[in-house]
Amino acid sequence: MGAKEKYNREFKVEVSRSFLKTVSAYANYNDGEIIFGIDDNGDLAGIDRAKDESLRIENMINDSIVPVPNFNIEVKEIDGREIIVLEIKKGKDTPYYYQGKAYKRSDTSTVEADRFELRRLALEGINMDYEERKASSQNLNFTILEAKLKAKAGIKKINLDILKTLNLYNKDGYYNIAGELLADRNDLAFSGIDLVRFGNNNNSRILYRENISHRSLLAQFDRAIEIFEQYYQYEEIAGYNRVKIELIPKEAFRESLANAIVHRVWDTNSAIQIAMYEDRIEINSPGGLPKGISEEEYLYGNISVLRNPIIAGVFYRLDIIEKFGTGIARINEEYTHSIAKPGFAVSENNIRIVLPVTQVDQLELSQDELLVYSLFKEETELSRGEIDLKSGFDKSKTLRILSSLIDKNIIQKLGSGAGVTYKLR
Repeated sequence: MGAKEKYNREFKVEVSRSFLKTVSAYANYNDGEIIFGIDDNGDLAGIDRAKDESLRIENMINDSIVPVPNFNIEVKEIDGREIIVLEIKKGKDTPYYYQGKAYKRSDTSTVEADRFELRRLALEGINMDYEERKASSQNLNFTILEAKLKAKAGIKKINLDILKTLNLYNKDGYYNIAGELLADRNDLAFSGIDLVRFGNNNNSRILYRENISHRSLLAQFDRAIEIFEQYYQYEEIAGYNRVKIELIPKEAFRESLANAIVHRVWDTNSAIQIAMYEDRIEINSPGGLPKGISEEEYLYGNISVLRNPIIAGVFYRLDIIEKFGTGIARINEEYTHSIAKPGFAVSENNIRIVLPVTQVDQLELSQDELLVYSLFKEETELSRGEIDLKSGFDKSKTLRILSSLIDKNIIQKLGSGAGVTYKLR
């Protein structure tokens, strides 16, 4: 056959009870198949008395997996030899146990699910997200959330009805974990951000480190933004004005950080990790992709399967995130005119976003061109007169620089006559 094993396909040269662990794994996490009569190299070996063996497989599953998963068995003939194809469907009544243990796939191996995974499977089985569980503390205060809601939604004072509307207070009369994460203080062990600033482009010299934890996710978000601004933004004097320069687009960092907070797994022994280097920022979010979304959909499809819909809903109401599922596209947009592009790496237990220092164009820009370019990072659209005022340049110099930036395909001209404005392409 020449085929190879993978996470959703396993070969067995004969029928033995070891396959039942893999049945548990597929029923818990993803559809998969086990093919009996194929060796580890993918070569055809065949199964004697395949019909009898398929009946034995069926009985072993019915007797050993609790609850019994949805599966199908088929005998096939290849080159005069029979094989058995066992297909297992991911179930809704997780966890599925074999001899009192639940299993998952790790690449081409089957391993026992740890206690965090087991807890997630149990919540999934009763159709409950982790953030919906009862909070460990019911004595919570929300002054930070209240201030944000006042600024963004015009709410004068937070009360229980508002907390219920935000789904932070359960109808059964308790604060949930989402509420605890958004409260002023929390005692959740793994709810923080571990931020490190390195003195070079590897991990050999640490200049600064801060563990941002045990406080509202909103405060954590704001503090990480403050540290970003300290290291990746600076001001230059242009004429009579100060112009803010960004080494890395702030909006790209905001989107990446918000995505990490909203989509991470909260019940795992790991913090969000932010590593700041001279030439890039790396943001690592624990948990990998939510179930039901592929890497391709995550990167290109503008599709969002929300792992933490309550937290995401609050961030959406506060305008921290926009339409669900557009974060990656927005990060890429910030690098439209940069040679260096953001990078994305997805693994089973982690999502990494790499934001490089921007390089504006292959053609080297002059200081004056860089200054005018930077003005468009603060304002979406500018007139020539506004650029004159902000840069301190006279009309002829501004027009000359704008013409050069248009020729280099960095900005575009909009309108005509007195109403002409300019914006980044």
